Amino acid sequence: MSNILKAPKKSIIYEDELLYVCLAKEPIVIGHTIVVFKQDVSDLSKLSDRDYDYLMDTVFATRNALIKTLNVKKVYLLYMDETKHVHWHLVPRYKERGFGVFKKEVTVIKDFSLAHKIHKNLIFIRDQRF
Repeated sequence: MSNILKAPKKSIIYEDELLYVCLAKEPIVIGHTIVVFKQDVSDLSKLSDRDYDYLMDTVFATRNALIKTLNVKKVYLLYMDETKHVHWHLVPRYKERGFGVFKKEVTVIKDFSLAHKIHKNLIFIRDQRF
Protein backbone atom coordinates (compact mmCIF):
# COMPACT_ATOMS: atom_id res chain seq x y z
CA MET A 1 0.00 0.00 0.00
CA SER A 2 1.28 3.42 -0.96
CA ASN A 3 2.36 5.89 1.73
CA ILE A 4 -0.05 8.37 0.17
CA LEU A 5 -2.87 6.25 1.60
CA LYS A 6 -1.72 6.78 5.17
CA ALA A 7 -3.16 9.94 6.66
CA PRO A 8 -3.79 10.68 10.33
CA LYS A 9 -7.49 10.18 11.12
CA LYS A 10 -7.76 13.68 12.58
CA SER A 11 -6.50 15.16 9.28
CA ILE A 12 -9.40 13.71 7.27
CA ILE A 13 -11.81 16.33 5.92
CA TYR A 14 -13.98 13.94 3.90
CA GLU A 15 -13.90 10.23 3.07
CA ASP A 16 -15.99 7.73 1.14
CA GLU A 17 -15.36 4.36 -0.52
CA LEU A 18 -13.42 5.90 -3.47
CA LEU A 19 -11.35 8.73 -2.08
CA TYR A 20 -10.51 10.89 0.86
CA VAL A 21 -9.60 14.52 1.43
CA CYS A 22 -7.10 15.43 4.15
CA LEU A 23 -4.83 18.18 5.37
CA ALA A 24 -1.22 17.64 4.32
CA LYS A 25 1.02 16.41 7.14
CA GLU A 26 3.83 18.55 5.74
CA PRO A 27 2.02 21.57 4.31
CA ILE A 28 3.55 24.20 2.07
CA VAL A 29 1.08 26.73 3.54
CA ILE A 30 -1.79 26.64 6.02
CA GLY A 31 -4.67 24.72 4.48
CA HIS A 32 -2.56 22.65 2.05
CA THR A 33 -4.95 19.80 1.31
CA ILE A 34 -4.67 16.50 -0.57
CA VAL A 35 -7.42 14.63 -2.42
CA VAL A 36 -6.44 10.96 -2.68
CA PHE A 37 -8.02 8.28 -4.86
CA LYS A 38 -7.99 5.11 -2.73
CA GLN A 39 -7.67 2.51 -5.46
CA ASP A 40 -4.11 1.83 -6.57
CA VAL A 41 -4.13 3.76 -9.87
CA SER A 42 -0.85 5.13 -11.18
CA ASP A 43 -2.13 7.88 -13.53
CA LEU A 44 -5.25 9.95 -14.17
CA SER A 45 -5.51 8.50 -17.68
CA LYS A 46 -6.19 5.06 -16.16
CA LEU A 47 -9.35 6.18 -14.33
CA SER A 48 -12.74 5.48 -15.83
CA ASP A 49 -14.60 8.59 -16.99
CA ARG A 50 -17.02 8.20 -14.10
CA ASP A 51 -14.24 7.96 -11.47
CA TYR A 52 -12.33 10.84 -13.05
CA ASP A 53 -15.42 13.04 -13.00
CA TYR A 54 -16.12 12.16 -9.37
CA LEU A 55 -12.50 12.84 -8.39
CA MET A 56 -12.50 16.21 -10.12
CA ASP A 57 -15.89 17.17 -8.67
CA THR A 58 -14.40 16.47 -5.25
CA VAL A 59 -11.26 18.50 -6.06
CA PHE A 60 -13.38 21.48 -7.11
CA ALA A 61 -15.71 21.18 -4.11
CA THR A 62 -12.66 21.06 -1.84
CA ARG A 63 -11.17 24.09 -3.57
CA ASN A 64 -14.39 26.01 -2.97
CA ALA A 65 -14.42 24.97 0.70
CA LEU A 66 -10.82 26.16 1.10
CA ILE A 67 -11.61 29.51 -0.52
CA LYS A 68 -14.54 30.02 1.84
CA THR A 69 -12.84 28.71 5.00
CA LEU A 70 -9.51 30.47 4.55
CA ASN A 71 -10.85 33.62 2.88
CA VAL A 72 -8.43 33.32 -0.05
CA LYS A 73 -9.11 34.15 -3.69
CA LYS A 74 -7.10 31.34 -5.29
CA VAL A 75 -6.15 27.75 -4.64
CA TYR A 76 -3.47 26.12 -6.77
CA LEU A 77 -4.41 22.64 -8.04
CA LEU A 78 -1.36 20.41 -8.47
CA TYR A 79 -1.28 16.95 -9.94
CA MET A 80 2.12 15.36 -9.44
CA ASP A 81 2.58 11.68 -10.08
CA GLU A 82 6.01 10.95 -8.60
CA THR A 83 4.39 8.50 -6.20
CA LYS A 84 2.61 6.69 -9.06
CA HIS A 85 -0.69 7.11 -7.20
CA VAL A 86 -3.53 9.41 -8.27
CA HIS A 87 -3.86 12.38 -5.92
CA TRP A 88 -4.19 16.16 -6.09
CA HIS A 89 -2.55 18.81 -3.91
CA LEU A 90 -4.62 21.92 -3.26
CA VAL A 91 -2.46 24.81 -2.10
CA PRO A 92 -4.18 28.02 -0.98
CA ARG A 93 -2.60 31.18 -2.33
CA TYR A 94 -2.21 33.89 0.24
CA LYS A 95 -0.14 36.98 -0.60
CA GLU A 96 2.67 35.21 -2.41
CA ARG A 97 2.07 34.40 -6.06
CA GLY A 98 3.62 32.00 -8.50
CA PHE A 99 6.24 29.38 -7.81
CA GLY A 100 7.63 31.20 -4.78
CA VAL A 101 5.00 29.52 -2.62
CA PHE A 102 6.63 26.16 -3.37
CA LYS A 103 10.03 27.28 -2.10
CA LYS A 104 8.87 27.61 1.48
CA GLU A 105 10.29 25.39 4.19
CA VAL A 106 7.90 22.57 5.00
CA THR A 107 7.10 21.69 8.61
CA VAL A 108 5.18 18.76 10.07
CA ILE A 109 1.89 19.82 11.64
CA LYS A 110 0.21 18.26 14.63
CA ASP A 111 -2.87 20.47 14.95
CA PHE A 112 -5.45 19.35 12.40
CA SER A 113 -8.37 21.38 13.80
CA LEU A 114 -8.68 23.17 10.47
CA ALA A 115 -9.99 19.91 8.94
CA HIS A 116 -13.32 20.28 10.74
CA LYS A 117 -13.72 23.91 9.63
CA ILE A 118 -13.07 22.98 6.00
CA HIS A 119 -15.47 20.03 6.26
CA LYS A 120 -18.28 22.36 7.36
CA ASN A 121 -17.83 24.33 4.12
CA LEU A 122 -17.51 21.30 1.86
CA ILE A 123 -20.62 21.22 -0.31
CA PHE A 124 -21.16 18.82 -3.17
CA ILE A 125 -23.71 16.26 -4.26
CA ARG A 126 -22.48 13.01 -2.76
CA ASP A 127 -25.08 10.97 -4.65
CA GLN A 128 -23.98 12.06 -8.12
CA ARG A 129 -21.74 9.00 -8.47
CA PHE A 130 -24.59 6.55 -7.92
